[in-house]
Amino acid sequence: MTPLICLPFAGSGASFYYAWSSRFPVLPLQLPGRERRIDEEPYRDVHAAVDGLLPELLGSLGSDRRVALFGHSLGAVLAYELAHRLVDLDFEVVRLFASGSTEPHTPRPGRATGLSDDAFVAQVRQFAGFSDEALDDEELRELILPTLRADVQMHESYVPSTHLPLAAPITALRGSSDSLVSPDQVAAWVKATSKDFTSTELPGGHMYLTTAGPLLELIKDSVCD
Repeated sequence: MTPLICLPFAGSGASFYYAWSSRFPVLPLQLPGRERRIDEEPYRDVHAAVDGLLPELLGSLGSDRRVALFGHSLGAVLAYELAHRLVDLDFEVVRLFASGSTEPHTPRPGRATGLSDDAFVAQVRQFAGFSDEALDDEELRELILPTLRADVQMHESYVPSTHLPLAAPITALRGSSDSLVSPDQVAAWVKATSKDFTSTELPGGHMYLTTAGPLLELIKDSVCD
């Protein structure tokens, strides 16, 4: 079966995707600054992050040359840049699932970089459409904020590495009640591919993927053989 390479959204780690492995093979990539890499300095630049992730990914793939990628929000642009790298290395990228994100050449709406801690947390909560209880705990917030700030900066400062469309099919996804990314912004991902394109809405807000059943069925039907 085709492995699904999963890229994290801001503040999240690889463990978010572990439960998906009951449905199909997943390969979640771990950014520094969280979980088993908690003591490492987080990235603040998408291209530096892709440079850092690629060698470990290639080692994990071994002889597999056929892959799919999934990323949500920040993860969508990480997955897009990584997909370009893999295509350049003659991998067959059977599909990129770009979730909860404007297309690569459209800046993300709203900014949180540079705000005070309280204003930053309030803005991130507004973006996500829900509140992470860990941010209400003073000690946990102190632990989480540096990595979350780095991730948000990485997303808000992102500039694509190329204007060339990706030579792989793209499915762009959003929650039907997402107030951060509009249907038109998700549909604009059609400009990012030279192959097949589909745009799909699933029930929920910006973080619709926390209830993953319909999403996993869609991915399984699209790429698993």
